[in-house]
Parts: sequence; C-alpha cells; structure tokens
Amino acid sequence: MQDAKNLKEYRGELHDALENEFLRNAMDKFATAYPVGRANAFTGLDIKEVVDAVVDSKNAALTHLDELFQEFKRHAEAAGVTVHLAADADEANRIIGDIAQKAGCRKIVKSKSMTAEETLLNHHLEDLGLEVTETDLGEWIIQMRHEGPTHMVMPAIHLSRDQVADLFTDVTKKQQSNDIQKLVKVARRELRQKYIEADMGISGVNFAIAESGTLGIVTNEGNARLVTTLPRVHVALAGLDKLSPTLNDALKVLRVLPRNATGQALTSYVTWITGANECLAAADGKKEMHVVFLDNGRRKMAADPLFSQVLRCVRCGACANVCPVYRMVGGHKMGHIYIGAIGLILTYFFHGSDKAKNLVQNCINCQACKNICAAGIDLPRLIKEIYARIQDEEGHGVQNSLLGYVMRNRSFFHSLLKAGRFAQKPFSRGTPYLRHLPMMFAKDQSFRALPAVADKAFRDMWPEVAPKVDNPTLRIGLFAGCAQDFLYPEQLVAGLKTFEGKGVAVDFPQKQSCCGLPLQMMGEKKSAEDVARQNVEAFDLNKVDYIVTLCASCASQLKHSYEKLLGDKPGLRVKAKLFSEKVIDYSSFMKDVLKVDASDYRETGRKTTYHAPCHLCRGMDVHDAPRDLIKDGGMSYEPCKEEEVCCGFGGSFSVKFPEVSAGILKNKLDNIEETGASQIVTDCPGCVMQIRGGMVNRGSKVEVRHIAEALAEQLK
Repeated sequence: MQDAKNLKEYRGELHDALENEFLRNAMDKFATAYPVGRANAFTGLDIKEVVDAVVDSKNAALTHLDELFQEFKRHAEAAGVTVHLAADADEANRIIGDIAQKAGCRKIVKSKSMTAEETLLNHHLEDLGLEVTETDLGEWIIQMRHEGPTHMVMPAIHLSRDQVADLFTDVTKKQQSNDIQKLVKVARRELRQKYIEADMGISGVNFAIAESGTLGIVTNEGNARLVTTLPRVHVALAGLDKLSPTLNDALKVLRVLPRNATGQALTSYVTWITGANECLAAADGKKEMHVVFLDNGRRKMAADPLFSQVLRCVRCGACANVCPVYRMVGGHKMGHIYIGAIGLILTYFFHGSDKAKNLVQNCINCQACKNICAAGIDLPRLIKEIYARIQDEEGHGVQNSLLGYVMRNRSFFHSLLKAGRFAQKPFSRGTPYLRHLPMMFAKDQSFRALPAVADKAFRDMWPEVAPKVDNPTLRIGLFAGCAQDFLYPEQLVAGLKTFEGKGVAVDFPQKQSCCGLPLQMMGEKKSAEDVARQNVEAFDLNKVDYIVTLCASCASQLKHSYEKLLGDKPGLRVKAKLFSEKVIDYSSFMKDVLKVDASDYRETGRKTTYHAPCHLCRGMDVHDAPRDLIKDGGMSYEPCKEEEVCCGFGGSFSVKFPEVSAGILKNKLDNIEETGASQIVTDCPGCVMQIRGGMVNRGSKVEVRHIAEALAEQLK
C-alpha cells in the first residue's frame, strides 16, 4: 500500500525493492517465462479476434449496468439469493458484517477476491471480532505476513520458498522443509479444519450472469469450491463491472482470461453457482446466500467516454507480467491495492489522488501493457490522462510548469538548446559526452554517459544538406524531433544519404518543434496540445506524400496522439487527422515505400544486433522492416534476447526514476553483449542515448548507432 507523501519518499521505497535480490531474480524469471507460456496457450487462436470479442461484449454491458443489475437480482432472488448493492467500500463492508452478525457467524473462510482487497473487508470483519482466514495459498501466506498481494493472480510471487518455510514453521510450531510440495501439504492440513469450522464463506466473482442470476468463479485451487459449499452462509462480493448479459458473454472472457493470466488454456476449476443450494451444515438444510455488488464509482466511470474502458478489465494481471518497472520493483511498489498499469488507474478512482499521485509517474510508457491487455484498454494513455488530472486538481509543480512554458514557446526552447552547446564546454571538454556535470545537474545519472549538445543543430545545417532532386517521384516532410535536431543531427544526415537516388524530395519545415510526448509524460496536457498544433500547422500537407521521422517515439506520438489531442479543436480536427495519416517511421518508409533491397548495399557481414524501440514495435506495430533492412543492408543480423523489451529510457522517466532505469538498462546491455555483435542498431535517438550511454559507461566496445547510420555506411 502506498503511504509515501512525495516523490522523494516513494523513490526511497523503490530503492529498497531494487536492493531485494530474491525479488529481482524471481521477477526476471517470471518475466522471461511468461511470454513463452502465453504464446503457447494462444496457439491456433487469433488473439485480436478474441480480444475484440471481449471488448465488444464488455462495452455493450457497460452501457446497461443498472438494467443488468436488476435482471440479475430478479433471477437470483427467485432462486433464493439475497442481492445487495453497496454505494461504496464502507457500505459493502457494513452489509457483509451485518450478514455475519445476524447469522451468528464467528469464523469465516475466504477465497481470492480483489474486490474484498479494494474494500479492506478483512480489517472490518476482524474489527467486529470475527476470525477471517484466506484459503487461497498465496493469499493465506500474505495474510499471515500482514501484507497485501503483490500480483492480482499470484499474490505471493515476491516470496521465496525459504521465507514461506520459515513462516509455516512459526505458524505450526514445527520445523518445516522448504520443499514446495511439502509446504503445500502443510497448508492443506492447516486449512482443512478451518473449512470444517467456518460458519461463512466469502468468495469473489469473475462473472455475474444477468440472464440466469448465475455466478462464475475461475480458480486454480479447490479452495473456492470448499468456501462456497461447506459453510452455511455464502457471501459473494462483486464489482458491478462483473455483470455479463449472458453465459455466452462470460465464455468470451473465459476464452482469453486464463491464457493471458497464466498461459493456461483453462484454469483447473471453473465453478458456476445458480441459487442457494442445499447445505447440511444449515439447520434447515438450505444455504443462506447473498451477493453484494459494489459500485464505488463504477457507474460514474462507466458513463465517462474515456475511462469507461477501464471497467473492461478481466483482472488477468498481464499488464504487470510484461511491465519493465514491475519487473524491477514488484507489486508492492507498483500499486496501492490493485497493481500494475491497471492498478495505477484504479488507485486514482477507488482510493484517491493522494495514493495515486506518485504511482502514475512511475510509468515508462513502453506500451507493453496496452499490447498485452485482454480487454484492449489503452492503459498508457489513461495513466498520462490521470497524471494530467492530478496536476490540474492539485497544482502543477514549478518544474513541470517551467517545462511546459519553455516547450510551447518554440523559438525560446530552441534558443535554450542552442545555448547549451556553449554552457556545456566545461563539462564535455571536447568529447560527445557530459562527463563532469556537477551532482546538482546529474544526480543519480552515473549509470550512463549523457550526450553533449551538437555543435550545430540539424535545422542550421539544412541549407547545406537539403537534397537537390529533379523530377521527384515522392515528396516528404522530415520531422526531426528534439534529440535528432539538437543532439544527434548526424542521424538525420545519414537518413538523407539513404534517400539519395530514390527520387525523394525532402522538405524540412523550420517551424516544427518537439513532438510533445515529454510534455504528456509530465502531465502537461495543455502544453502538449499547443506543440501539436504548432507541428500540424508547420507542415503543408498538400505538398507532402509522407511525414517521415527517424524517431520511433515521435512517430508514435504524431501518429496516434495528435488526433486525440486536437480532435475537439475547431478547424484542427480534420488537419490533425490528415497529418497523422501521413506519418511513417523511417524503417517502414525505407522497406515498404522505397522498397530498398540488397542491391543497394555492400556485403560486409558485420555482426549486428537490434533493439526494437517500444514506440516502434508496439506503438507503430512495426516488427520486420528494421530487421529486414539489417539483412538487406549487407550486415549479419544477430538476434538478441528480449529485443522488444524496453531499454529503460522513457524520456523524463529515466531522470525521475534513475535507479529503475539503470536496472532495466543493465538487462538490455547484458543481452546485447551476449550476442557477440560488434554493433547494435535501433530506430530511436532516445534508445541510442540510453544504450550508448550505458555501453560507454561500462567500457564496452559495442558500437551503438541509429539504423540509418549503419545503412548509410553500407551504401555502395
């Protein structure tokens, strides 16, 4: 749970997690194993098709929550179930506590329920003097450790077998082995008596089917069936978002949920409960059954045109499984109660901005969560939107406000960048790196060498390097972005060289500015809108066939964010749409438009590996083009482990959370060096900055280059 009062305190908590060697190793093993298991589970299925089916089904249900609730209530009550609706967490807890007291219950067993975690139900029941026992193995372990879950599906993934053995030794007062099978047997033995003695069972709900009043519960342990059948009272707690119109709608989710969560085609148990069944523990032989639905802001969220998609979440936990930040620090630091990318969002709505304000900044915007989501939720966009909302509600800090002011004033911003080449001289000492910055400017940045500002910006070189093309077959507008314009102009020059002889006329509008992604990452949405407008107006869209950028992050921002940022601006909506449609990344332009092939390049066989920028492979869904260019470019392509995993840059993320950035980078550098390649190429100047800075810092001989530089060198 999050109690840090500010970002400094939160970073201190992250540091503690990064120092936990077992946690790091456990997260690494899981992060590398999960994609393989998931891919195997989805073999033979069209992932987009099954996800789209969930999206359509959930969207339809969310527009009729009240009607679905009434329909469920009518059918369930006809089958002997009492149905309640709680406005908030306190009311849900009060309802369940009252049920227990009226029924004379003293001992309660629970199966896994994230909704119960959301309401802090156990605390309320224990305050009433009731004994509550979690029966999911992982939940039972963390309950005895007085911790919350570190993952929605695997709540105790952060613990070693030795830690569990020590815990069980304390609980049983007998020395326990760290053998996993023996530990499971201990848990079964200890919990069996709890089931027998329990007066009440509390379960979560995966599906609440309106057409029949049926509950669906998906588990991998038999505990949920024992919890819902043995005690004389059963209470099911469900968010309103669990309502499904029909069994068929539920099965659409069931088709994707276990595959996305744990790489299983189906979980060990799928339980369907319709009505209060018989129960020999009850005096009249009939179970007392209640279903408590929780609103807690869900109906309001369902009416929000942007955030309603959050309620499509199926609680598979996959957004954490692929998150590079979660991999570094675990769920206790990557969430409050709900964890991972979805947790950053739900924390704001369910627990308030005070708990969310630090968490939402700890998103590296790698898009992995969006790419893996079983419900098609645009998680990165929503996280940035929440950060902007929090800033608007609580005030924009001095640093963010200053950044917003500077970057939306293009001339002033560019003047500052140009002035940097003079101010940096005492620190660069004639090298391409800032090696001697005072600590106040480079605190915690020692994990990488930082680049110096170029002697001459690309925009100032333009009159000299602008291509002269007679009778062009293509006309493009070149979008530079800050990093290539002012730090790495040689990358753009190399790109121009690779266009030679292809009939490409290039225009470089001098009024273009930053793409605006750093502003959105800082929660400065208004300033991001301003620079988007400047860029859209800078290009004469009638005179260019494509807008080409050599920066993957810029490409994704221009392609996918501008229409959203400017869509409600009269006079700009149509132009923003046309602008975005013309945007293309460098590798796709070279391979798919210019159709370059091996005949253009010398065959050198230089061993070359590749890093796929997050915003290229996921933001732009480009995978093959850069690798094909390496092969066609006369180089020997050496595949790298986790090529499409983030390098840890994330723009301002690496400044705010340098320790996390350094941990992610280390994995990337190790994987690159393991290939034996003499150079690593990529499509993003930010990735070049991060990876090159790390390689220089560790004294590696691996050369880090933009793919355009490698191709330009290989030209015949």
